Amino acid sequence: MLAKRIIPCLDVNKGRVVKGINFVELRDAGDPVQQAVVYDKQGADELVFLDITATYEERKTIIDVVEKTASVVFMPLTVGGGIRGIDDIRALLKAGADKVSINSAAVKNPDIINESSKIFGSQCIVVAIDAKRTKNGFEVFIKGGREPTGIDAIEWAKEVQQRGAGEILLTSIDADGTKDGFDIELLKAVSTAVEIPVIASGGAGKPKHFLDVFKQTEVEAALAASIFHFGEYSIEEVKAFLINGGINVRI
Repeated sequence: MLAKRIIPCLDVNKGRVVKGINFVELRDAGDPVQQAVVYDKQGADELVFLDITATYEERKTIIDVVEKTASVVFMPLTVGGGIRGIDDIRALLKAGADKVSINSAAVKNPDIINESSKIFGSQCIVVAIDAKRTKNGFEVFIKGGREPTGIDAIEWAKEVQQRGAGEILLTSIDADGTKDGFDIELLKAVSTAVEIPVIASGGAGKPKHFLDVFKQTEVEAALAASIFHFGEYSIEEVKAFLINGGINVRI
């Protein structure tokens, strides 16, 4: 069985790490480069770096922060936010990112998934899906959760797989920052509908939530921000809990 991955996420706004609830009410959580070093030492399997207001503010991801972060950590780095085209992807990979995460751009121009996976390899291309419950199921939202699209999240996940995405970063807007646990229903639906790895995101509040998501869904990785940023739990503590629960993780 492949080892499950534990991934801290740095949501960055104007060069600082921030964390909110349901994508709003942001509060400061420190310097991204310093945070990245801490997580590297704690044994994080990867790091996700999201410039969360870049798309909404119609600007590019802050390349200098990506370069600094990539230069001080040894774990794989996934970067997203403000990506509009192939040139932006190339610039981020050149700056030291191992993978790029595209969200709004993929919804607006799905061909970017096909093109970028052909040029850079599907292993570099992560499609981020932000989903929210509606009366019809789970709907995809873009621009940092601000704009509904009318697209069904499960159908969209199948399409991005078919177009060449190597991985899906699936965030429940409803669960984001609540610390009440991952959205098992959403994650189960998507992770059983596709064959590429799905990263669970949104709602982690304690180690048991990681155990639940790995036991109850097919996800291959789980991402969290709040519980790591504010020192409530370390990555080592979460991994130790998972090992005791029978989950295979890298030490």
